Amino acid sequence: MPKSKVRKKTDYTISTANRTPVKVKAGPSGAVYMSVMFGLMLLGLLWLVVYYLAAQTGLYSGPGQALKWMADLGAWNFLIGFAFMVIGLLMTMRWR
Repeated sequence: MPKSKVRKKTDYTISTANRTPVKVKAGPSGAVYMSVMFGLMLLGLLWLVVYYLAAQTGLYSGPGQALKWMADLGAWNFLIGFAFMVIGLLMTMRWR
C-alpha cells in the first residue's frame, strides 16, 4: 500500500507590528480622586440609610421638620442614593 505524504505544519508566527509595547502616560490616581470616589459611594449609602431611618418612618417628616423634603421625594430617594453609589463605582474603573 502506498504511503501518504506527510504535510509539514506551518508554525504560527505572531506579527511583531501588533506586539509593540505601549507606554502608559498617566500615573497613579491622586488622593482627591480616591476621596471623591469613596465619598460618593458612602454618600449614596448614607442617603438610603437616612431615608429608611428618618424620612420614611415619619420621625422627622412632620411640619416644619428638616427632612420633610426627603419624605416628599418618596421613591425617588432610591434613585438618588443608588445613582451616587453607581457613579462612585464607575469611577473605580479609572482608578490607578
